[in-house]
Amino acid sequence: MVTAFVLSGGGSLGAVQVGMLQALAERGVEPDLLVGTSAGALNASYVAGHGGGRAALEDLGDVWRGLRRRDVFPLNAARAAGAVAGAVSSLCSSEALRRLARHHLSFDRLEDASIPLHLVATDVRSGEEVLLSTGDAVTAVMASAAIPAVFPAVPIDGRHLVDGGIADNCAIMQAISLGADRVYVLPGGYACALDRPPATALGSALQALTLLIEQRLLFDVANAADLVDLRLLPPLCPLAVSSIDFRHGGELIDRARATSLAWLDDAADRSPRPERFLSLHSHGAHRGRVPAARKPAAAPTTETPAPVTDG
Repeated sequence: MVTAFVLSGGGSLGAVQVGMLQALAERGVEPDLLVGTSAGALNASYVAGHGGGRAALEDLGDVWRGLRRRDVFPLNAARAAGAVAGAVSSLCSSEALRRLARHHLSFDRLEDASIPLHLVATDVRSGEEVLLSTGDAVTAVMASAAIPAVFPAVPIDGRHLVDGGIADNCAIMQAISLGADRVYVLPGGYACALDRPPATALGSALQALTLLIEQRLLFDVANAADLVDLRLLPPLCPLAVSSIDFRHGGELIDRARATSLAWLDDAADRSPRPERFLSLHSHGAHRGRVPAARKPAAAPTTETPAPVTDG
């Protein structure tokens, strides 16, 4: 049986996937292939090179615990003004993210990864989904994570590529087409418990993107559940951490690990309706309560959700 791990995007919420990976490793679940998108491309690439053992995943956790917004989204007033004036194509330079990817990848080309690795990007002109399985690894990660207007598009083989989440944030069908007959989906989730809207343009853009991703993922999971042995790890809920707030990496990892271990030990991964975890909802005072179907995803903790900021 071929087991695939499919890792979605989500900005700072990519830390959630580290806890999920740790739980899967603790229960002896290992991938035969990896498919990653956006933040999931970074995590998948790390595992593809360093492996999914305890030490490697602890090191990956340390990476996420140490990240801050400037390490991924370096905001600069002059560049922002240039973006508004049309002098540059993106709000942020991609150099900080490129340095991060280059520092932590242990192979030069995708085809050299120890575990087969495939990254998803989007052709910005056609909107087509592009699966990257060969070529320069850092460039492929940059293309998969190039959020439109936030980072510049990445040219590869005559195409200009942007964030894979635009076309297919959680590439379940790609994993199936690559030969997987068991697919573990590791979603970053979204902030369902914000006490106020994001205060910045960047925060608003990423929150909107994560909501769009969640809606697409719900349909993709429902459609693929009858085609393959599909196991969707539950997103964290309630979650009050913005997708551009990198200060809570440790908390997200620990909560996701605990939630995922409980889910695995309860045999909840055998659910015939995995999409039940994905219903859009809010915990705000003026919104409806969390749907009953979402409740199994709540982390086994009594901690109060972290206050949301864009920082």
